[in-house]
Amino acid sequence: MDVPDDLVQEINDLRRRHKAIILSHYYQRPEIQDIADFVGDSLELSRQAAGTNAEVIVFCGVHFMAESAAILSPEKVVVLPDLRATCPMADMVDAAFLRNRKTELDEPVVVSYVNTTADVKAESDICCTSANAVRVIQSIPRDRQILFVPDRNLGLYAAKQTGRELVLWPGFCCVHDELEPGDVFKARRKHPEALVLVHPECRPEVIELADKVAGTSGMLRFVQESDAREFIVGTEEGLIYQMSKKCPGKKFYLLSNDLICNAMKLTTLTKVRDALKNLEPKVTVPERVRQRALRALERMLAI
Repeated sequence: MDVPDDLVQEINDLRRRHKAIILSHYYQRPEIQDIADFVGDSLELSRQAAGTNAEVIVFCGVHFMAESAAILSPEKVVVLPDLRATCPMADMVDAAFLRNRKTELDEPVVVSYVNTTADVKAESDICCTSANAVRVIQSIPRDRQILFVPDRNLGLYAAKQTGRELVLWPGFCCVHDELEPGDVFKARRKHPEALVLVHPECRPEVIELADKVAGTSGMLRFVQESDAREFIVGTEEGLIYQMSKKCPGKKFYLLSNDLICNAMKLTTLTKVRDALKNLEPKVTVPERVRQRALRALERMLAI
């Protein structure tokens, strides 16, 4: 895509004027990743932003990610370029239903994936990421019942790795859950020398066929450190842009052409410019909710 130089210059001028930083998730459009101060996973980005002296955070991602930034940086202004950018999986659980389920199960330990709203994190005992879900489950006493929300596939993966029985919320990622074993077989036939990398949000039968299971940052580290030259990538297409930038001598193929998160693609350079110009739309978290959600995140970070 040809990016207008004057638009990028305007973004940079506004960024300096407002003492702002721009965060981009790996699944964003290439031109968004290129103008970001930090590119990475959702929680990783929020933690990086919290450690800066920026006064404004423009989060190019989805709504729960901007909420996480607001939880960790309550003194900063957090804006999301398009409020329609919400995560379907995060929307599969809300605080009221979670409270009811906790009552039904006689107060289990609630482990919530970071891909959840602030309200859900506030109802949780501890959070996890795709990278540390196994460690978080291992940290919980074996005599405690665990309710894992909202991603059933990540929960199944953590359960298998730990030998624990988890009560799983019936949520899923609309992108990763679509992958099937047939997609892996087809990709291997087409690229027999390539290693298959998949996200733990994929179904168990897909995970079993992979050479490497990891979250987005883990996949990126793996291809940088691996001696292999070709990789079949089982996550949203945006990650391949960073892989190609970091490893220009290697080849990357999408496991399926359907690996596109439409919510992530809502963010455009024009919307980033407008967000910086108007400092809108703001994303805020009520202080009572923020404090409780922060505790769940801090318990995870302490492990």
